[in-house]
Amino acid sequence: MQPEQPERGKETGWSSSQSPLRRALSATLVYLVAGIIWITFSDRMVEIWFADPRSLSAMQTWKGFLFVVVTALVLFTVMLRLLSKDRLLLSLQLDQRRALRQREQQLRVLMDNLPGMAYRCRNDDSWTMLFVSGGCEPLTGYLPDDLINNKLVSYASLMDPDAIEQVSEEVAIAVRKGRSFSLEYAITRKDGRKVWVWERGCGVEHDDGSVFLEGIVLDISDRKQLETELEEMATRDPLTGLLNRREFSRVLEEELERARRYERPMALLWIDFDHFKDINDSWGHAAGDTVLCAVSEILTDRVRSVDSVGRFGGEEFVIVLPEMDVEGARDTAERLRQRVGNVPIPLESGHSVPLTISVGVAVYPVHGNTVDTLCSAADKAMYQAKMQGRNCVAMAQPIEPVHNET
Repeated sequence: MQPEQPERGKETGWSSSQSPLRRALSATLVYLVAGIIWITFSDRMVEIWFADPRSLSAMQTWKGFLFVVVTALVLFTVMLRLLSKDRLLLSLQLDQRRALRQREQQLRVLMDNLPGMAYRCRNDDSWTMLFVSGGCEPLTGYLPDDLINNKLVSYASLMDPDAIEQVSEEVAIAVRKGRSFSLEYAITRKDGRKVWVWERGCGVEHDDGSVFLEGIVLDISDRKQLETELEEMATRDPLTGLLNRREFSRVLEEELERARRYERPMALLWIDFDHFKDINDSWGHAAGDTVLCAVSEILTDRVRSVDSVGRFGGEEFVIVLPEMDVEGARDTAERLRQRVGNVPIPLESGHSVPLTISVGVAVYPVHGNTVDTLCSAADKAMYQAKMQGRNCVAMAQPIEPVHNET
């Protein structure tokens, strides 16, 4: 921000009409009038008082010396007054310049030590920078001069293309309403790395009606990463990284609603490890965790990208298969059972342990119309597979149609 300039009349102590030319003409006019009056009246007075020619001549000489002395004193007084005022004016201007330089230095130090990038730019599509603080390079990888007047790159080109329209719209609304704006969006640094930033700014209107934007941009990548990690902790199983029970239930509700709306099938696989307790008892819980993680990877790698795998707790895993009918669900469950059973799970100790799974299968709308009925049907089918000797796939029982009594 530039300091306010004092009004011209207040700064010099003279009105705008008293320019140097008028002041010089005024002083000259006063001098001419005084000289004419002195010469006219002093000559007459001397002629009246001194009739003798020699005395008159001598008095004229002394009168001339007196005139020179008087005018010299007047000139000295006027020049002293003018020079004193000029010196005072110069001193005030020098103090103002020193104060301005000090304020500019303080502002520069403040800007360069901000934890982000301070800026001033035009309110155009390119966000043409007019001023950028030293924090520009740590934030964007570019020097401040690279962004000023779009010398090397425009700031708008650094923004995530998907965010430019929304950012521009929010800034326009804030400027129109005369309030500040606060935004979060991603930018791409010079080295190609994407970082998240938080921007706080406002519109500043000039006397000519043009509007500029001023504000600060901070790097919030660490905060965004923490938010992502916290979000994953709230939706993911901490051991396997699969969807936890709460998040999987939400996904299952959405998939069932979609299947119901488009009248499409949807399958649910309920998986439980066979004799998993023996692994924990024989090899320890660390080995059990290794087995859980290994099977989680197998299940995730062997299903489609549209399928969702979740851990309901312990050694129970659940898979939702959108657009999957009874035959497809049975084939998928059998393929997963064979893949887990055919490859022993390696442990950190160097040993390998065999593992088999029992799978229960339920399909909408054949085996249930709601989340609860489907889960119950798949769970019962899984226990049926356990009763059949484990390491097998069991299908849920179809729901019985409701007959109206006549």
